[in-house]
Amino acid sequence: MPSTLEVTLLLLASSVVAVGVLRALNLPALPGYLLVGIAIGPHALALAPDSPDTYALAEFGVVFLMFSIGLEFSLPRLRSLRAIVLKVGLPQVVVTLAVVVAIGWVLGARIGVGLPGAFALGAALAMSSTAIVLKLLAERLELDTDQGRIVVGVLLLQDVVVVPLLVILPALAAQHGDPMMQLAWAAARAAVLLALLLAGGQWVLRRWLTAVARRRSRELFTLNLLLITLGLAWLTSRAGLSPALGAFVAGMLISETEFRHQVEEDIKPFRDVLLGLFFVTIGMLLDARQVVAHFGWVLAALTVPVGGKFALIALLVRRQGETVGTAIKVAMPLATAGEFAFVILNQAGQLNLLPPTLMQIVLSAMVLSMLATPLLVQYSHAIALRWSGAEWMQQALQLHRIATRSIANQDHVVICGFGRSGQHLAQMLEEEGIGYVALDLDPDRVREAAAAGASVVYGDAARRETLAAAGVSRAAALVVSYNNVPSALRVIHFAHELNPRLPIIVRTQDDSALDKLLQAGATEVVPEVFEGSLMLGSHALVLLGVPLAHVVQRVRHARDTRYRLLRGYFRGADDAEDAIDDEQHVRLHSVPIEAGSAAAGRALGALELAAIGAEVKAVRRRGIRGDDPSSSLVLEPGDVVVLHGTAEAIELAEARLLGQ
Repeated sequence: MPSTLEVTLLLLASSVVAVGVLRALNLPALPGYLLVGIAIGPHALALAPDSPDTYALAEFGVVFLMFSIGLEFSLPRLRSLRAIVLKVGLPQVVVTLAVVVAIGWVLGARIGVGLPGAFALGAALAMSSTAIVLKLLAERLELDTDQGRIVVGVLLLQDVVVVPLLVILPALAAQHGDPMMQLAWAAARAAVLLALLLAGGQWVLRRWLTAVARRRSRELFTLNLLLITLGLAWLTSRAGLSPALGAFVAGMLISETEFRHQVEEDIKPFRDVLLGLFFVTIGMLLDARQVVAHFGWVLAALTVPVGGKFALIALLVRRQGETVGTAIKVAMPLATAGEFAFVILNQAGQLNLLPPTLMQIVLSAMVLSMLATPLLVQYSHAIALRWSGAEWMQQALQLHRIATRSIANQDHVVICGFGRSGQHLAQMLEEEGIGYVALDLDPDRVREAAAAGASVVYGDAARRETLAAAGVSRAAALVVSYNNVPSALRVIHFAHELNPRLPIIVRTQDDSALDKLLQAGATEVVPEVFEGSLMLGSHALVLLGVPLAHVVQRVRHARDTRYRLLRGYFRGADDAEDAIDDEQHVRLHSVPIEAGSAAAGRALGALELAAIGAEVKAVRRRGIRGDDPSSSLVLEPGDVVVLHGTAEAIELAEARLLGQ
């Protein structure tokens, strides 16, 4: 049998391959972990053993997942969504759970499932995928839409409900005594423990973390964070409750302190890696032979629960007064299974609440439904439009409102996004007597701004029909004032289809997508980081006595050269995460030339560094720095060459300079 280290290496290597492929296809990573588990598990290639050590490692993933849920838990946010939570989220969970328990009560003897097993199945089927659905809605800019807020409210309720479900399940599965007494006893223990932790826990944690933070040691802070999380998980497990409850409480207590954001960043690597290993172990439970042998039942277990949840959620949303189209767009992403379903099923498997064959059928159906989630979200709008005449009317009414606002405008500016930047731009245009039409997806912002007289309407600027209604074909310019590169690329594409000569200005955070946006057709790209640097430098130079005209000239030159002199910077330890997330981000790097370096005694032009994508920004010799050196400059030992380019280009250039 392989050692624990060998098993861990196998899980990590397989996960790297699967997640890398899915990320390249712009798909969520979670299905990749499940597929890896299926492939290397004891029922397929048998590369990973079905050992307690493997599952013990994965249990940490559940602990850190629940810690993250507690960290993100916000009682004010829950109150703000209470109408959705009470009228859609809670009924959806309760009705799903009740229906499955009732079916289990009737058919339990035939299929070998008791009340605890039926409860576990109902709890699992009631869950939806928070990770996948929220990511997809964020990418589609739908979190602030009507359907987006309802989806967020339902998912928030599900995340909170899973905590008591994990407490109730072991109590119901108790082999000795009355199950209701066991449940009451578990509830009492949980209530006492929570009361003690919530009463004084926040006071203790705030002072504890403050004392640790004063040591200014990131390692010490992270160690204490792990100690708090695992310590409370151990405490609840010693009390006969789920370790997940303790982790959730730890996150909830820290969320009310000023250390929340720092903790969130520190815990994220542990959570993501261990949670990935947890889903690999879930995939290892799946037996492909059992799936093939009972394929008809797998399809039934896939279609019936998904169809039932879809109908239930759509009905609840309609009772809220929403349109049929909105109900469809809410129900489709929430109808499929979620990550907490596997957490509940994993606990049910450890408690032997479900027959092995039934467990295989349910696991297979849930894996398939999660794989289908991106497709359901992608086509939810098309399906809503096809089946809902009201949705057509709503879309037409929205476009009519936009067209009505822009119909009288000629040579106006279309502002995509009416946040702070968009509102400041609109104010400047009004002061100059230039007309504008602004598009925004936040209905509250649109309502308040329109009431104050702003020319803003609700609409998705990344849709061709919306831009046409906003009068892009008659506009003098278009400005994308929000920071979302994929959406900006769609805006540029559709705007140029409607008006090929339209000047387009795009706002970005930095220069990582500057060239991509310019190549797509943006007239100007304004990176916030560069503009902030220019303003900071301008004020500093003026205060130091540099003539204002000279300062203005330098700023104009930086903009005229599309920030070429500002692009790239020297990376440090604080930029490690950015480097991981975006290896194509240009940067600066200094390379000292030693006596034995390959570049010593050679001209810059002979090294042909530009051919591999690297540019020599400067050469420092005997304390004097020369910018934009000539290609005929011969390098000498002791020189320092400043390279500019992507991480890969700089690595190749450094190897060529040093002869490695």
